[in-house]
Amino acid sequence: MLNSNEIRSAFIDFFKQKNHLFIPSWPVVPIGDETLLFTNAGMNQFKEYFLGHRVPSFKRAVNSQKCIRVSGKHNDLEEVGIDTYHHTFFEMLGNWSFDDYFKAESIEWAWQLLTGVYGINPSRLWATVFAGDKDDNAAPDSEAADLWTKLTPLPKERVLFCGRKDNFWEMGNTGPCGPCSEIHIDLGPDRCDMKHLPDHRCAVNGGCSRFMELWNLVFIQFNRKPDGMLERLNANYVDTGAGLERICAVLQNQRSNYDTDLFLPAIRAVEEIAAQKYTSQLGNKTDNAFRVIADHIRTLTFAIADGVNPSNEGRGYVMRRLLRRACRFGRSLQLHEPFMYKLVDVVVGYMGRAFPEIHERREFVASVIQAEEASFGRTLDRGLEIFANAAKDAKNKTIAGEDAFQLYDTYGFPLDLTQLLAREQGLSVDADEFENLMQQQRQRARAAQKSTSLAANLTGVELPQTDDSLKYTAETCKAKLLGWIHEDGYSTTGELTDTENTVALILNKTCFYAESGGQVGDCGTIKTDDAVFAVETTEKIAECVLHRGKLQSGSLWVGDQVQASVNANRLASRKNHTATHILQWALQSVLGKSVKQQGSLVCPDYLRFDFTWPKALAKEQVQVIETLVQERIEEALPVMTAVLGIEEAKQLGAMALFGEKYGDVVRVLAIGAANKDQLQEAFSKELCGGTHVSNTAEIGGFAIQKEESVSAGVRRITALTGPGLMRHLLVRGRIVDELVETLKAPADQLAARVAKLLEDNKALKKELKSGGGKSASDAFGAAEKLLESASKAGGAFVVVGQLPPVDVEQARTAIDSVKKKAGSAAIVFGIADGEDKVMLLAGVTDDLIQKGVKAGDIVREIAPVVGGGGGGRPNMAQAGGKDPAKLEEALAKAKAMILAALEK
Repeated sequence: MLNSNEIRSAFIDFFKQKNHLFIPSWPVVPIGDETLLFTNAGMNQFKEYFLGHRVPSFKRAVNSQKCIRVSGKHNDLEEVGIDTYHHTFFEMLGNWSFDDYFKAESIEWAWQLLTGVYGINPSRLWATVFAGDKDDNAAPDSEAADLWTKLTPLPKERVLFCGRKDNFWEMGNTGPCGPCSEIHIDLGPDRCDMKHLPDHRCAVNGGCSRFMELWNLVFIQFNRKPDGMLERLNANYVDTGAGLERICAVLQNQRSNYDTDLFLPAIRAVEEIAAQKYTSQLGNKTDNAFRVIADHIRTLTFAIADGVNPSNEGRGYVMRRLLRRACRFGRSLQLHEPFMYKLVDVVVGYMGRAFPEIHERREFVASVIQAEEASFGRTLDRGLEIFANAAKDAKNKTIAGEDAFQLYDTYGFPLDLTQLLAREQGLSVDADEFENLMQQQRQRARAAQKSTSLAANLTGVELPQTDDSLKYTAETCKAKLLGWIHEDGYSTTGELTDTENTVALILNKTCFYAESGGQVGDCGTIKTDDAVFAVETTEKIAECVLHRGKLQSGSLWVGDQVQASVNANRLASRKNHTATHILQWALQSVLGKSVKQQGSLVCPDYLRFDFTWPKALAKEQVQVIETLVQERIEEALPVMTAVLGIEEAKQLGAMALFGEKYGDVVRVLAIGAANKDQLQEAFSKELCGGTHVSNTAEIGGFAIQKEESVSAGVRRITALTGPGLMRHLLVRGRIVDELVETLKAPADQLAARVAKLLEDNKALKKELKSGGGKSASDAFGAAEKLLESASKAGGAFVVVGQLPPVDVEQARTAIDSVKKKAGSAAIVFGIADGEDKVMLLAGVTDDLIQKGVKAGDIVREIAPVVGGGGGGRPNMAQAGGKDPAKLEEALAKAKAMILAALEK
């Protein structure tokens, strides 16, 4: 029996023998594609070829693509764990032809691989082809049907014509599309899950689980025009996809994908951690939990390795949702401590050979997951308590959207987790109310994903190649205007007079640098004798450079000779970009080679560098890193670039940024080498297409401004160089001068003087907190008076009232004093501090806690009255608010709550 690695390799090797080039999998984060949240199909990385934006250097390709489907129309999340075949992460095996072979070879080779290499019984296989569509005036794909019976032993009765829904593939509403031919396998009558229906008949695409699709062969031969009509393409493409998980289940003779070696190692590890057994049963909540965890750990491992860290926005929020969902299922297995991070090495153990990136980053991935688990674990149990209360209060079997929002906002419960918990109790959630409360967050998410590219509607348009080699050597150049992109498309004729809307000019050559690799695109001007166009930024689609901006004056015509000039700010960007390379070297020198770049921003004003590291840097580490960079700047070392083959560059030890798209020929930036012969001696070697200084001395200085956390396992350094650093130092110098004047101390004694002031201030605060001040005695006196006048209920004192302004420690001490004197009491104190600040404190003796009176519940209930929130333990809790005018109302509500509870 073949294992998953052998099955994957057999597929790739088969097509390599058919002269296909093996293309490594794209990251799960699509490179340069704003339209996708995650890579969700094998064809994603070839999209530019299908759209005509780029011509491939190869005719045939094969790969196994990492895919994630957890959003949009491709969202399998709710089905994961419930059935045998839905997953959030999967591998898509595929082969492609770019105007080379077409239907005959695709069909014949697919048959050879399935029956000859994999040994599947031919009598179990069926094929479907496109039946045509009258609305599209598209004929049946009789060609494919005839090829199935001509090139394979498949009889006509097992070649079925099916409709557009199943057998016509489209990239989107417009663009490349075509008929497809699916290969299905008959798993046997015992696999039918619809036998209980009297009129059911097992059939391909008949809705039951007896027949399963194995492989889809897509024949891209049409273009869908904006008017909905189909037109024949000038070229034919083949795009096939076969899910590795399904093929493994068939070849390993398993009824469930989760029983294959792609999931079982993780399931076995969870069995050991949880001391429970997995029985492979559907409908069993314990087994569902095993399956969900095994699925989600694969997604998390690959996504985090590819640079997606859990966060509150975009892709990061999806990962946070998945991890928290898995943690909640872990609770159903009695796993209350972080455990998911322990599964990372398990996944790496059986998938790391095919995808070495997860092996290289396994420690980082595990540290990110562990930190995120620990963070959520601190609020999960309390959140489950809140959910239980919300479920009890559900009206019409619907949990209020406000409760769902509180679970999200306070306890980090994604909506789908609350909905999952609700479904398990036969309840629903008022999602509309939740969405209204989440409007601001949703707007941010939409803004993060919204495409700002003018090229969004350029399907089928072949853009010209721009010669941008001058971006490294010139700040100005003459060029020819070829056209412009606007919201309606691409114009290659006519006059541009619009001064209101943003457009993108396309030139035959340019000295502008297009945004890439973290460096912002250049800005500047494009002029003729009677027109000025202000370039606000520069972008790139395939090999075409777009100069985005607005016409300032005059008009431009296609064919005009123009003068393109880059803003002088580019020099500052160069300084910052070279400094990021030195910074990465310094980080690895101090922290070790495990430090990996996670992203960067290089602009004229400052540089920002994100890197993997599990905790905050010590002050001493920051100083050493800063010193190392400054030393390299002062050494005035040469900076050079060399154009090399990708393999030669890697052999030299040049670092590549994971997730970046590199060609066969790359540009290597070497710092510390004067010529190509000295490349090996350079202390920093990286693949980089950005602009840089020619000598480190040009950077002019380096200072770290901030070191902070971006997300679990990722830190960020913000730093200044050149003019930005000089401006910063001038401002700091003025501040020092002011402090010298104010504190009457020389500059070199300022630190000691401020330290002494802080020490004195701390001592005064400590004296006040100890109760030595008048305010403390006032608080105790007021508390005693409230006790003397307190009412009683159920044998206990109900002490509710307002105290004079004191700090929280003095108020807590007053509560403890009342508890001691009263013996049995429920106490709520309110303190108004100015016009916009309120403090509420509650204390309950242990005997009343057993009767259901809890300080935390009281505070949570009354805090919203004064416009605040808070909580705490059953015996002591506090909250803050901002509406002192309603303090009396809040205290009255507290007293009523306590009396109602004690008089039951």
